[in-house]
Amino acid sequence: MSARPEASENIRTVVLKPGDFHFGSGHTRISTLLGSCVSITLWHPRKHIGGMCHFMMSERRRTSDSPLDGRYASEAFELFLQHVERAGTGPCEYQAKLFGGANMFNSGKGGGIDIGARNIECAHRLLASQHIALIAEHVAGSGPRKLHFDVWSGNVWLAFPEGAGAEIRNSHGR
Repeated sequence: MSARPEASENIRTVVLKPGDFHFGSGHTRISTLLGSCVSITLWHPRKHIGGMCHFMMSERRRTSDSPLDGRYASEAFELFLQHVERAGTGPCEYQAKLFGGANMFNSGKGGGIDIGARNIECAHRLLASQHIALIAEHVAGSGPRKLHFDVWSGNVWLAFPEGAGAEIRNSHGR
């Protein structure tokens, strides 16, 4: 598989709305728009498989008989773990990138709930719990972010046109 699809190859685009999740392979591009919501991308560098979630809140009280809901970080992460297992891989074989968590609801008076910060902290905790390497993140600040994740290469393209104050960190790798 080439690192970049040829012009003649079709790219399948999957657009995530809040609460959506997608895991796949091939020439798939997963896209989303974030505010205080957070997206995690997971990518397997040898198998060229991976996925992205778009969660709104960290967690909820869930009964054992209710289905997983991707609007909540803990449940979106559980969806990741199910797909990782189905692929015959382990969580620590993946690379993660983390985006979003803007403070979209700041009242400017020192009050208010910073949902974005809670979402970022929760994502860090979930990734660490499975020993998944976080190789890049673009988090916090204010303003929307548009993401495109190319599953065939692991690359993430980010637009942050109105943003300010974001924290950008890159580790080794892509």
